[in-house]
Amino acid sequence: MARILVIEDEPEMQRGLRDNLEFEGYTVQVIGEGKKAMETIRSAKFDLILLDVMLPGMSGFDICKNARTEGITAPIIMLTAKGEEVDKVLGLEFGADDYITKPFSLRELLARVKAVLRRVPVNTKTVSAKATIGALEIDFESYTAQKKGKPVAMTSKDFDILKYLWIHQQQVISRDELLKHVWGYDESISSRTVDNFIVKLRRHVEKDPSSPKHIITIHGTGYKLIQ
Repeated sequence: MARILVIEDEPEMQRGLRDNLEFEGYTVQVIGEGKKAMETIRSAKFDLILLDVMLPGMSGFDICKNARTEGITAPIIMLTAKGEEVDKVLGLEFGADDYITKPFSLRELLARVKAVLRRVPVNTKTVSAKATIGALEIDFESYTAQKKGKPVAMTSKDFDILKYLWIHQQQVISRDELLKHVWGYDESISSRTVDNFIVKLRRHVEKDPSSPKHIITIHGTGYKLIQ
């Protein structure tokens, strides 16, 4: 079963998350301090990380940013008590795959966890393990990427989005379609989640992200990948 690392400093929240996740059959490790959590992420492999923003020692934002910079691709769901959109956007820009705002329902949390862990192939169509999209050279099999010969830190969700667009290049892909096939569920989350990931991906792919030539916005619909 999947191994989940819970990084949360509130004892009551720690117990609640551990009990409910273990009840679902997951193997759970809980850490309540930022620097120790970072050391654990470096030394052990996890299938998912639930990461609180406000932590002693090191913030969740810094942990997420450092993990991605060091090439750690385990999916990260940010747990935040803040409802401001800027905090959500910041987490996504640092490499989080999803976020959930406290207080949250157990049902919503488990839905997010299952969605991120679900690894259903986005399409049965055969696709080469390697691709070049704009300035980015990608290996979908090893989940690695480089630009001008230098490694590029990307999340598993980044790779999944690019792979889906690559498979369906020249086709218009709606935000809802990306949410369904990449995130793996039909829960009502903001389409801004998709938009934020696209903005980040353009920084890797495009020569001029403000005037994209490869990941094109189709206004009112979604996106199209053009080679």
